[in-house]
Amino acid sequence: MIKLHDKYFSPFISETEIQTAVQRMAHEISEDFKDSVPVFVGVLNGAFMFASDLIRAYPYECEVSFVKLSSYHGLSSTGIVETLLDVSIDLEGRSVVILEDIADTGKTIETLVGMFSEMNVKQFKIAAMFYKKEAYEGEYNIDYVGMEIPDKFIIGYGLDYNELGRNLPKVYQLKENNMTNLVLFGPPGAGKGTQAEFLKDRYHLVHISTGVVFRENIKNATDLGKLAKTYIDNGDLVPDEVTINMLKAEVEKNSDAKGFIFDGFPRTEAQAEALDTFLSEMNEGINACIALEVDTDLLVQRLLERGKTSGRSDDQDEEKIRNRFDEYNEKTAILKDYYAKQGKFYAVDGVGDITEITERLSKVIDELSTTVGG
Repeated sequence: MIKLHDKYFSPFISETEIQTAVQRMAHEISEDFKDSVPVFVGVLNGAFMFASDLIRAYPYECEVSFVKLSSYHGLSSTGIVETLLDVSIDLEGRSVVILEDIADTGKTIETLVGMFSEMNVKQFKIAAMFYKKEAYEGEYNIDYVGMEIPDKFIIGYGLDYNELGRNLPKVYQLKENNMTNLVLFGPPGAGKGTQAEFLKDRYHLVHISTGVVFRENIKNATDLGKLAKTYIDNGDLVPDEVTINMLKAEVEKNSDAKGFIFDGFPRTEAQAEALDTFLSEMNEGINACIALEVDTDLLVQRLLERGKTSGRSDDQDEEKIRNRFDEYNEKTAILKDYYAKQGKFYAVDGVGDITEITERLSKVIDELSTTVGG
């Protein structure tokens, strides 16, 4: 997954797939024009890579020119096509093959056909590397199609988002809102880690534990790990910016994930806002904050029992255990209000058999399915 300006894009079409399609198109065009010398007219800026590859693959004589048009700004077409650079070759009586990067609305092609009709060309055909059949409203047929694709915004291989991305050798599509992203809370001893493992397997999610992420970054001496360690060594809290950048890195390296379970983050409203901001850049968001609720006295006894074998000093002192609960309740109360205002907070009974608790959590997640990816 890559980020251009304020948007995230995920891999869509490989370089190998593109080159295979270009070779096929070159062969198809050569069969139609092998007895003449066609003029290839590439449409700038988008078709410069496609035109270059196709012309190199063309086995016979040909001439090349370019025309520059513009109709896109940002993610959508303005519907108005401007001519920025006219074709430089006299095309009267010539056979012309228009090389278009993408055929979507058909406005650019209509403009080109109008231009060439006034030039009295012998014939013209249209070759489009990418063809959005669902969106195409043009009256002219596309004679040579590299790939038929859905009506999604793409970048790479000459195509841009506000001028970035043209140089990429493969194609990416705008990241869509199709993940299930959960914040999972639970007091110490509630079995949150166990449930996260079950849920990640059941829903094919990636479990991101802040503690694990910190330890791995510090262990592997990443730039963020080194930075975090300087704060820890000085007895200071690691700034939210460092933590969120670690989480960003984890999310970005799992670009094909169906969603994430965030465990141990956020802990404050500021962190929750930072997480929302990051996910919104990917056209994503938190679908639910789920809190496991367990009676404090029951958990105290559970942790004291665990402390007999775990060796953890903080599981062997009741006062320390209750202090941890007080800290958890204080933080959870803040986040409960934050997510409740968004209609995303869910409390689940965390007492009972592990399987029963998993089913309770799953019921909440399954009920989200009608809105996830909508």
